[in-house]
Amino acid sequence: MGLLIGMDEAGFGPNLGPLVVTVTVWEVPGPPREFDLWAAMAGIASQAPTKEPLRLQIADSKQVYSPGKGLAALEKSVLSALRLLGQTPRTLEQLDKVLRSVSQFGDSAGREEGYRSSAVSNPPGWLIRELALPTEIDASLIGDIATQWLECCRRANVTLRAIRSEIVQPERFNVIVRECDNKALALSRISLNLLRSVWNPDDERLTLVVCDKHGGRNRYDDLLAEVLDDRLVFAVGESRERSVYRVGSTELRFQMKAEANFPVALASLVCKYVRELSMHAFNQFWADHVPNLKPTAGYPVDAIRFRANIAEAQKRLGISNDILWRER
Repeated sequence: MGLLIGMDEAGFGPNLGPLVVTVTVWEVPGPPREFDLWAAMAGIASQAPTKEPLRLQIADSKQVYSPGKGLAALEKSVLSALRLLGQTPRTLEQLDKVLRSVSQFGDSAGREEGYRSSAVSNPPGWLIRELALPTEIDASLIGDIATQWLECCRRANVTLRAIRSEIVQPERFNVIVRECDNKALALSRISLNLLRSVWNPDDERLTLVVCDKHGGRNRYDDLLAEVLDDRLVFAVGESRERSVYRVGSTELRFQMKAEANFPVALASLVCKYVRELSMHAFNQFWADHVPNLKPTAGYPVDAIRFRANIAEAQKRLGISNDILWRER
């Protein structure tokens, strides 16, 4: 058996709302480099849009979700995947807790608490706001999809072993960026420490890790060494399109368009689902305090407008800029 691991993020650019990074781990028969997880999951999922209620679109979240389409396609895939792991979150708060802990592996040593922690010192109302799940689909559909997905996995001798997310709210993000003095470096350290939580570099099983590139970065060997206690990291090749490394029995790829890989695509959907739900709760919180407030997705230009619109309410509620606003 081998392991396929995929990692992606959502919300790196905005000034408002969380950065979400997710990793998914799959156990597959034989060498992971040679295993086609898309073919194995063809009975339940593909990258193409579908109107069939018991089929899933697993692809880059930008292809699956838009405000006009709504959350249904994201929700089907994410909640069905969590059901494969025996998890049924009923609220956004439960989803947050589940994604911080869901793994059939024990935690690997070596994570840095500062980069892993998403807690804030005094959670504002939108972080504890009750939001029932699912939001757009029938809950019974999740069980039906998961049953078919489990059967698909059984036939292919594939097991989903973990889905884990790092949900970094602005206050914590600001702390990490100040420590790193570089936003891209902060993303890399958050991501690699999350990866380390589900990946044991001393595991003798063949393992393939695929991640989207972090901005324009081409070199990751020094960053890998930070989370690997100075284990030997061998650079196979580094380029604009793809940087490849070997650590023991593991090959790690940081590549453009990584969502073409099934484990990364699912991670992308989880990130986007959490980010969109979080922004829904955020917008609802502020709408309760500011009449006729236009919602925001949190991206820079509109975020400035939104912050100006809520300024009086923010002051009245005693919510600091550090809790609300990402500095970079």
